[in-house]
Amino acid sequence: MKIFVVIGLISALLAACGTSVPLNDVPVTDATPKAVVADPGAAGSGVQAGGVAPVDVGNTPNQALVPVESRLVYFDYDSFVIKPEFQGLIAAHARFLRAQPARKVAIEGHTDERGGREYNLALGQKRAEAVRNALSILGVSPNQMEAVSFGKEKPVVAGSEEAAFAKNRRAEIRYP
Repeated sequence: MKIFVVIGLISALLAACGTSVPLNDVPVTDATPKAVVADPGAAGSGVQAGGVAPVDVGNTPNQALVPVESRLVYFDYDSFVIKPEFQGLIAAHARFLRAQPARKVAIEGHTDERGGREYNLALGQKRAEAVRNALSILGVSPNQMEAVSFGKEKPVVAGSEEAAFAKNRRAEIRYP
């Protein structure tokens, strides 16, 4: 009797794990890029037929010849998420580094004075790695970049008020 119960339970388990969706009938879609079609209302807009404008982070004349002036990316408290206002800055550095593949960059992560030393070193490393990953996504070779954390050891502004804390929560892009 026990054997019939075990066989029944195994059969029920196998039937419950099955699927009624046929896995061999996967629809094939064309994933090739569509031709760029100009919108008659916006001559030369470059909007694709699907309504999405292409993004070009490639070189523009004279833009990749010198590094951009700003090299600081600021973060919110206890966060290593890059804010949208710094994406253009990171894209400019990516263009510069792609144009000069022999050039190296150090990305330094910093925190404010709140929190323990180990925690701030880890958070600073996450901030530096976030900028490094963003540059990598934009085509910069991983061999060109190094991410390092200083935690709370190198504040740029002294003080214990929010304005000082905000200036110290940063990642610095440094060219040797």
